[in-house]
Amino acid sequence: MSKLGKALLPAVFGIVVLGLWEWGVRAAEIPDYVLPGPLAIFNALTANFTDLAQGLAVTLQVTVVALVLAALTGAGIAFLLAQSKLAEHMLFPYAVILQVTPIVTVAPFVIIWVSNIFVVLLILAWMAAVFPIISNTLFGLKSVDPNLRDLFRLYGATKPQTAWRLLLPSTLPHFLSGLRIAGGLALIGTVVAEMVAGTSGERSGLASRLLEASYRLELAKALACFMLLSITGLVLYALLDWLSGRLLRHWHESALESAHD
Repeated sequence: MSKLGKALLPAVFGIVVLGLWEWGVRAAEIPDYVLPGPLAIFNALTANFTDLAQGLAVTLQVTVVALVLAALTGAGIAFLLAQSKLAEHMLFPYAVILQVTPIVTVAPFVIIWVSNIFVVLLILAWMAAVFPIISNTLFGLKSVDPNLRDLFRLYGATKPQTAWRLLLPSTLPHFLSGLRIAGGLALIGTVVAEMVAGTSGERSGLASRLLEASYRLELAKALACFMLLSITGLVLYALLDWLSGRLLRHWHESALESAHD
């Protein structure tokens, strides 16, 4: 199958599903406040586009900034942990705690302690996104071929040279894999944080609009918010996947295989 055919398959499947959905709600005469059809959702999106676009802009801003911070801090933490087994054994469990602690349990405390709502959302989104980068980058650093390390040492390579010529290329695929995961988690963390902030009276991003619409039984508007968030997550993943392919396409096996598909 051609690349164009593969690209069109998800779109065709989505159109079929939306068509069956619209036909089903019309045939069963389901009211919009119970289950709106795709056309009702589209009408709600167009009617509230300005408000929803403003909310999406806030959500996107928090997600992107949190992802960049997670990438920088996660890679830095992983590099520090890789320098010492003692540091790894002592500090890595705290990174795991960040991953396994539900954001909703931490959010109320952050909202109390931090007055700026943007910073609140940023902290919670960072907490959700940073662990995959720490874990994957650390795994990449620990997976560097010891024979190559010895070779670099034998030829008298300095630490900056070893880091640039050996550690960075060996770790980059693992870091990018963690970054793709972290992108979705940053968006999820932002959405959860916005919902919690919304319940406290702070109207922030798109998720707070979704929560507000659901309370008012405006399900078409709520589902329009949901669709926008889903598309945003898909686009974010696609961009990170494209970035990964661009950085790895000339030398790493995973990108080379994708290029030949």
